[in-house]
Formats: sequence, C-alpha cells, structure tokens
Amino acid sequence: MTTRLIFALLLMSPMLAHGAMAQDKGSVDPKPLPPLANPNDPHIGAKELFGRKVLPARLPTQAIGFYAKGCIAGAEALPINGDTWQVMRLSRNRNWAHPDMVALLERLSARAHKVAGWPGLLVGDMSQPRGGPMITGHASHQVGLDADIWLTPMPNRRLSRNEREEMSAVMMVRRDRLDIDPAAWTPSHLSVIRAAAQEPSVERIFVNAAIKKALCREAKGDRSWLSKVRPMYGHDYHFHVRIKCPLGSTACEPQPPPTDSEGCAASDFAYWFSDSVLHPRQPATPPKPKPPMTLAELPPACRQVLAAP
Repeated sequence: MTTRLIFALLLMSPMLAHGAMAQDKGSVDPKPLPPLANPNDPHIGAKELFGRKVLPARLPTQAIGFYAKGCIAGAEALPINGDTWQVMRLSRNRNWAHPDMVALLERLSARAHKVAGWPGLLVGDMSQPRGGPMITGHASHQVGLDADIWLTPMPNRRLSRNEREEMSAVMMVRRDRLDIDPAAWTPSHLSVIRAAAQEPSVERIFVNAAIKKALCREAKGDRSWLSKVRPMYGHDYHFHVRIKCPLGSTACEPQPPPTDSEGCAASDFAYWFSDSVLHPRQPATPPKPKPPMTLAELPPACRQVLAAP
C-alpha cells in the first residue's frame, strides 16, 4: 500500500478523528498489561507488542516509517511539568516523541504564554516509548512526530495527579456542529493555533471543521499559515500538531506538503458540513472489524526497535 493511500485512509478514519479519545479518563493507579501468552505469534497485533514497552529503545534517534505505520528509536520524554506546560493522562505513558517534537512543545508553550496570555499548554497524547500502533485511540502518533494539545489553557497552578487523569478539556464546537461555541472560543485560541502553524517544522495541524471555519473568519494580516490547518473528524477539544520528518531520520516517510490554499472556500467545507458527516447513519449490519496491524506490516527496522534494550 502506498504512503499516499495510507494517508488517505487515515484522513477518512473516524477513529483518528476522536484522536486518542482525549476525554476518556485515566487512572491514578494504572495496572500493567498482562504478559502475552505467545508474543512471537505472527498474527498478533503490533499494538499489543508496542503497548507493553514502558521505556524507549536505547538506539540512535530515528523516526521510522509513516505517521500511521512505523515506530521510533531513541525517543525522548517531554517532562510532565514545565514552566509553561503540563502533561495530561500520565497513566497512558504517551509523552514520548522525537527530540524535535519535545523541543517544539517546550518552545510553543512559551510562545502561547507570550502571545495568548495562557499560563501554558496542557499536552495530551504524543507517542508511546517506542511508538508503533496503540492499543486504544490513534491510528497515527506512531513515529514520535505527532502531539495533541488541549484547547483548554493550563491553569495557573500545578495540577494534581488525579486532576490530570479525571478532568476534561472544554468543548469548542457548537451543539449543531456548524460553528464554534462562542461561550468557549476566544481570540486567544486563534493566537495559539497560529503560533503552532507558524513553526517552520510543523507540517499539519488538525482541528474540527468548525474551528477551521472560525480561524478562516477571524484571521487577519498574514493568513499563509492557514494552509497548514486542516479539518479532521473530532478534534473539537484539542488540536493535533504534526511535524515534518526530521533531518537524520532517513527511514521516515514524509507526506505530501500542504498546498498554498488557505482552505477557506465554501467548497473546502462542503464535505465536512454535509449531513452524512454531521449525522452519520449506522449501517444495518455492523462492519466486520479489521484485523490489527501486525509487526510484519511495519518497517523491518521496527523489529530492532522492539527487541532493543
């Protein structure tokens, strides 16, 4: 399957849209996954193997494969607390990424504090310690180059462990799904998303179509950054930042760069605000679940990442 086709399927996946189920609560006392009876079974889902790795592979840093079909060696953890950020849902152990992403989040959080007046950012899922498919949530986030940022400003205090597992982000989209909720959305949200999109290393930002609509309506001056911001299913509590393949990650598969179009024409929104998308009908017969992605379907180097100390 080509990278372009994989990415097209990724865009169409409602599961990605709800991106890691950001509002699902975590646990202050997470239990480790039980050992696999036969971890060498070639039919076992790669998510079962990568989901049981609690530390990164001690290998030179490399993003390997495509955003939705790969892994990462030598991942770095974003510290759970910073002057202008805090990590949420610690029980998931998904605050790992390529060092370029960690540096971006640290830099962006300081920028959000400066341009939007937020105390800082609340950071959701990044990647697992060795990347790869996840047992729950995302289709992407596999190579350490994706991160979710809550659209709720960080409080001006240190959150407790319980709060990080239990609190929910603020819903930004109106009940009819056609626009933002004016009681929740503020100009500062535009400032934060714009700051992220203006980072040279950022390839894409995914938001709910209603949020993209608000950005198109409210952006002033230089609007070139809007081309990076793309509508995506869900993403109504958080926005998803994706960076380019880093220098030195020769096994990383890039996606096509965004076009220069702002993506603000009525035709750009027609699909996203169609009745079939806003009110999807459940099929009379539930579709048969797809078999999980196996280790053999990932780049060969991911075997080494999985086996490394």
